[in-house]
Amino acid sequence: MVEEVRIQGLGVIDEAVLDLSPGFNVVTGETGAGKTMVVTSLGLLFGGRADPQRVRPGAARATVEGRIVVDPTGRVAARVAEAGAELDEDTLIITRSVSAEGRSRAHLGGRSVPVSTLLTLADDLVAVHGQSDQQRLLQPGRQRAALDRYAGDALAKPLRAYTAAYQRHRQVTALLEELTTRARERAQEADMLRFGLEEIEKAEPKAGEDAELAAEAERLGHADTLRTAATTAHEALLGDPDAPAVTPADVMSLLGTARAALDGVRGHDDTLGQLADRLAEAGYLISDVATELAAYAESVEADPVRLAAVQERRAELAGLTRKYGDSVDEVLAWAQRSAARLAELEGDDERIEELRAEHAELTERLRELAAELTAIRTRAAERFSAAVTEELTALAMPHARIVVNVTPTEEFGPYGADEVELRLVAHPGAPPLPLNKGASGGELSRVMLAIEVVFAGADPVPTFVFDEVDAGVGGKAAVEIGRRLARLARSAQVIVVTHLPQVAAFADRHLLVAKSDDGSVTRSGVTVLDGEARVRELSRMLAGLEDSELGRAHAEELLELAAQDRQGAG
Repeated sequence: MVEEVRIQGLGVIDEAVLDLSPGFNVVTGETGAGKTMVVTSLGLLFGGRADPQRVRPGAARATVEGRIVVDPTGRVAARVAEAGAELDEDTLIITRSVSAEGRSRAHLGGRSVPVSTLLTLADDLVAVHGQSDQQRLLQPGRQRAALDRYAGDALAKPLRAYTAAYQRHRQVTALLEELTTRARERAQEADMLRFGLEEIEKAEPKAGEDAELAAEAERLGHADTLRTAATTAHEALLGDPDAPAVTPADVMSLLGTARAALDGVRGHDDTLGQLADRLAEAGYLISDVATELAAYAESVEADPVRLAAVQERRAELAGLTRKYGDSVDEVLAWAQRSAARLAELEGDDERIEELRAEHAELTERLRELAAELTAIRTRAAERFSAAVTEELTALAMPHARIVVNVTPTEEFGPYGADEVELRLVAHPGAPPLPLNKGASGGELSRVMLAIEVVFAGADPVPTFVFDEVDAGVGGKAAVEIGRRLARLARSAQVIVVTHLPQVAAFADRHLLVAKSDDGSVTRSGVTVLDGEARVRELSRMLAGLEDSELGRAHAEELLELAAQDRQGAG
């Protein structure tokens, strides 16, 4: 249940606290005092739209904080834990603020959360029924949704199965349409891919081939220069064996001279002996390099024929890289992707046949599931009609009857193939008419309240909020409305904003939204009424005068009637 709501800077309310109780809570007050802000605050608390125009003029932001007692082992507590929030001794604290610029923030159990989290929790915490809900219920789609909600779990499972089949049916239908209407485009794409793959297959490129050919072309194009360089380096290291031995000038001869000089004095100083050994090692290394240089010089030959072949192959590969990638590796990757895509395109005919078969199966499945939904809705419609008609009898409309028409259609929709319409039979012999045509203003309010009370009984939520659903009702019907709401409050917390004293008299707790005007700023606060104060407020609601003797007598009579009704129920 909602235990307490603190409101700051919302509409005409500067600061107020709603101290709520279990059972039947009623909120009253003069027109313009801010009763609507009470409902608005509850809407914000449970994820409703944040309207910056609702922020009190001059205030930086509007803030609503609610304390809600929840079952620590229930689904709400589990969802709170999933959001990373915590309960405070079985109490959930929700805070919602709206800045004058329109920025909205939500906190759950001390943790900042998206507003959508509050909306998710609201499904298990509260059901709000107001005049705007009445207007929405006049829409055919809303009437179908309302009947589905009343049908409950009996409809939920087959509806989930239908929804899954319906979504797949739409996907298959879209795929079939694409495959059959874009046949020419797909054929053109396949021809282009096939041409490219044939061109690449004919060339037979190999991974890294372009880089290898570039290096080979570079060597062949500079063969003489490379051979001269290798020969020159070889002679510098080992000397020219054909040259006359006058003065040794090659590296190996000079190393030999240096090593011989050091070997001759090795016995006198070990340091020079170590250096002589290192010179020997250097000699071995240089000898190896010289040998490789000689072999390289012999291997390098100018080969114009090979160079021409390499250049021709590079030109062929360049033609591929211009079309299919910046390198041969990218060309090969393109070929791999294109082969897969071509296989997909060439398999379209087989794919179309498979999709047509699946489409036929899904259509039949949808037809079966839609028929099942129709049957469940029809049975629920009968129960719903009887329940609402019973409520109408208690609301001083004993001859009225609600009829729910469930009409199957040929078209599959997201929720089945049914059209659902609520109709009112105002009196015996009258034709069933749509709600907005078959009832006067006062009758429509009673019909809507009857529907909402039936819904409330079917809704597994602990708190119900009714915002002036008794508009246009008076007299005996108003007393019956109060009695019905009090009966609902035996199994749930009920919060009602009303202007009818006959309804307010049945409340377990009476909250007054009072307005004071000091000449500059209008402020509204909320107070709990007991005893004499409650009689005065009911008198004002009845006669427009707080101290009217007739009004007071009538108020006391209403309170006595409500007390007797509670005792009889107990």
